[in-house]
Amino acid sequence: MRTYTNKRCEKGRALRYEVCGKILSLRTQKQETKRFIKKQYIMTKSALQIERAHYVPKMPTALRGAVKAVDGEYTESVANQEEIKKLFPNTYGMPVVTFEKSNEKKAMPPINVGVILSGGQAPGGHNVIAGLFDGLKSGNKDSRLYGFILGPGGLIEHKYMELTAGIIDDYRNTGGFDMIGSGRTKLEQKEQFDKGLEILKKLNIKALVIIGGDDSNTNACVLAEYYKSIGAGVQVIGCPKTIDGDLKNEQVETSFGFDTACKVYSEVIGNIQRDCNSARKYWHFIKLMGRSASHIALECALQTHPNVCIISEEVEAKNQTLDDIVNQIATVVLKRSEAGNNFGTVLIPEGLVEFIPAMKRLIAELNDFLAKHETEFKMIKKSEQRSYIIAKLTKENSELYASLPEGVARQLTLERDPHGNVQVSLIETEKLLAEMVGNRLAEWKAEGKYTGKFATQMHFFGYEGRCAAPSNYDADYCYSLGYAAACLIHAGKTGYMSSVRNTTAPADKWIAGGIPVTMMMNMERRHGEMKPVIQKALVKLEGAPFKAYAARREEWALSTDYVYPGPIQYFGPSSVCDEPTKTLQLEQQK
Repeated sequence: MRTYTNKRCEKGRALRYEVCGKILSLRTQKQETKRFIKKQYIMTKSALQIERAHYVPKMPTALRGAVKAVDGEYTESVANQEEIKKLFPNTYGMPVVTFEKSNEKKAMPPINVGVILSGGQAPGGHNVIAGLFDGLKSGNKDSRLYGFILGPGGLIEHKYMELTAGIIDDYRNTGGFDMIGSGRTKLEQKEQFDKGLEILKKLNIKALVIIGGDDSNTNACVLAEYYKSIGAGVQVIGCPKTIDGDLKNEQVETSFGFDTACKVYSEVIGNIQRDCNSARKYWHFIKLMGRSASHIALECALQTHPNVCIISEEVEAKNQTLDDIVNQIATVVLKRSEAGNNFGTVLIPEGLVEFIPAMKRLIAELNDFLAKHETEFKMIKKSEQRSYIIAKLTKENSELYASLPEGVARQLTLERDPHGNVQVSLIETEKLLAEMVGNRLAEWKAEGKYTGKFATQMHFFGYEGRCAAPSNYDADYCYSLGYAAACLIHAGKTGYMSSVRNTTAPADKWIAGGIPVTMMMNMERRHGEMKPVIQKALVKLEGAPFKAYAARREEWALSTDYVYPGPIQYFGPSSVCDEPTKTLQLEQQK
């Protein structure tokens, strides 16, 4: 077991981590599997970081001072109620919780709490931890917070550090998850739960906060159920994190990090569009992170007005083929060329291939097949894997797989993530579409239908936005989520996700509370088996954000109506610095 403590270095600008008297530092996750130790970690700060450290996040009035938890309506899962209730008998059906100001200040006993950053990074994670820390200290100054190193794996492997005021202050309003690191270890086995409980008992930790996306919060729910079923005396609280925007519902308006990531991507898209409109010779195919849902692509389209934006959910609803999508883009290219505009931008959601019905069926069969024959598949030479797959699939899927370019076919069989999802970020959809559109235009040129010029540039924006310094919205929202998590702990809740609503209003009017995680769950097929998971929130075609885009896309396709959002603004008028996403404004009709 390694115990991590901390010391402040000279001038308070560097942190040193010690293990058995040796100076430590955080290293990459890959290196951590071998060794966590390095001689020294020195944090240097930019001018923006120094100024940003002084920012005081805005928060709901209800969280200032004494707080009381008010139980609301009792809940049920969004689907598969009987199955979910059977799997979660101790945490199913709990009421929604809302926090209100209290006139009675209750003395809280000191409590030790653990925190985990789980899954992919999202801007604002450090502020969740800061809000949690401040909320715990507000209840009792002797409460202590422990961070588990590099995600859920740190809990299982007993790797942790105490998070003191000195550490927390160095990370307020900063991007990234580097305070304690993150990881994708999936918590699903009883042995893991029991191993984690050993260190929780040793540190006298009575509550655990898991900051993550839908899969990570599913893990949190499973853990909460298990600890309650055995009377472990450990509460488990989740916080909604993901830039993808697919973890939301009536109680969780948005996942943190979505606002910042979309603003970062929209800045770069705007820059590309200005370059595009200046050089007037390239079509830019831009793939955007977002996993399955198209929320990021839609939000960036609303912010920047591209010539084409594919929405995966619409592709599925219209039963479109890959050929249909190619024709759609090629037609816009043709029409713009007729006006002398041989340039433009195309936004492509990361998860597009999963929503093309024929591709979706192929991927589903591949997922099941690879889950059952993973070892056998890995033993086959890479040069022979394609023919092996073709021989094993059903006729329809085999023919589709055989028709795909070699690179895309190979990418579809790459190792799944720990939750059984195909790693759509590794599928180069932007290159596939650019190549196929080029081929279609060449056919039309031979037929005399097209006389323009078509040159392409390809981009994938993903990691650039995951660790950006959080926008004011995310800094405020995340701090409130963390503080609300502390209030849920003080209220004795477990199996809940921290919730902050009404966020298009000024922060003092935000509504803080908690939502039972089981309320968001349904049954889905993972690794060839039906599993309880939080239901993903996809783009709603009847929703206001998509309707707003659909009403303008034909105009944007042919005109050059580009918008250039510019970089995130942290200092200045509220109308510039505190504006939430277009998606949230449209959903809330603000």
